[in-house]
Amino acid sequence: MPRFRFVPRTSSQAPTAPFVDAEQAWFWFIRCQRARDDGVRFEDVLGRMARPCDPDDIYRAAVGLKRRGRIGGEHLNVLATFGLCGRPPDRRCPDEERPALLWDEALDSLTTVLKAKGIVG
Repeated sequence: MPRFRFVPRTSSQAPTAPFVDAEQAWFWFIRCQRARDDGVRFEDVLGRMARPCDPDDIYRAAVGLKRRGRIGGEHLNVLATFGLCGRPPDRRCPDEERPALLWDEALDSLTTVLKAKGIVG
């Protein structure tokens, strides 16, 4: 009887699932960043669906949009503020009308970049 060797899968061999939209990718990035700040170390878990990118890829995409002038500092501020809150701005609330507009503009630009990279399906 042959003896089977256990060889762990690398993350490149694990099945990946792209994000549904840029908003889902952004919230995932924020959760990963919070976990990093808390000192969590990420390890591959066999059988678990992997993401098609690292959290840093989403950060670099957002900063690249800022650098190219596609979004402004106010856009990034809204993404960070509401990302940390874990919810998008509510356009029905008068105080959040402008942030909701900026949120939509930023995610629209981010969607274009993330789709080109295969991060968003």
